[in-house]
Amino acid sequence: MAVAMASCALGAHLSNAILKASETRVSSGFFIRGAKCFSIFHQRKLLSAATTITPRASTSTVEDASQSENDTVPTPVVIIDQDSDPDATVVEITFGDRLGALLDTMNALKNLGLNVVKANVFLDSSGKHNKFAITKADTGRKVDDPELLEAIRLTIINNLIEYHPESSAQLAMGAAFGIVPPKQQIDVDIATHIRINDDGPNRSLLSVETADRPGLLVDLVKIITDISIAVQSGEFDTEGLLAKAKFHVSYKDKPISKPLQLVLANSLRYFLRRPFTEESSF
Repeated sequence: MAVAMASCALGAHLSNAILKASETRVSSGFFIRGAKCFSIFHQRKLLSAATTITPRASTSTVEDASQSENDTVPTPVVIIDQDSDPDATVVEITFGDRLGALLDTMNALKNLGLNVVKANVFLDSSGKHNKFAITKADTGRKVDDPELLEAIRLTIINNLIEYHPESSAQLAMGAAFGIVPPKQQIDVDIATHIRINDDGPNRSLLSVETADRPGLLVDLVKIITDISIAVQSGEFDTEGLLAKAKFHVSYKDKPISKPLQLVLANSLRYFLRRPFTEESSF
């Protein structure tokens, strides 16, 4: 309950306009029921450039801002991984070689009622990767609430934009609460790709790639569970302007049948291409 309240409190920073709470129907233990705090993201013109989702941390850890404007700005990547560790939610953040210790981000996540352990930092051709293992402070278990997972994602992105303003133009969230909105606009019809494949005798693998926006993770889970499909685990990647999700799903502990795959894919495409349907249009 404390974690859910923390998630809702975080969402309240985003807007004074809050939709009525609704209950997410879930047929799996991976995601739990909770108030739809992040449904507020779906309203048009909800956010201003000055809107924030977390209390501002001390600027003492802001990295050297003397980078030349002519430098090539790397693509920010935030990965929320529910598969690789059975006991914790693993978060990976990459932004070329510009990331530091991320102490402010870790503190902001702790304010959500989370235990954050810095697992490791490694370098490769894409830059410096920071990995954290996250558990809920009250239970010591991995995060299984979609609203809280979205709160984690938005908290990380918000801090990334604050301490690396140059990332704002590289992220879809830059249009929502960044300093500089992205110059490139993605056509959601072209960007949206959905694939469903069998993934063993008891489940299927659903892959979704689409234009990123606030609240997307919560929406995807709701669309899936609203047609009685269970979400068991998955991974949600934010790569610049795109979001890439992978969910292990099943229907009555079996892989998704071909007819139900078509229903699921059509439901996702319809919603993702029309994310701002007015209530009066029904």
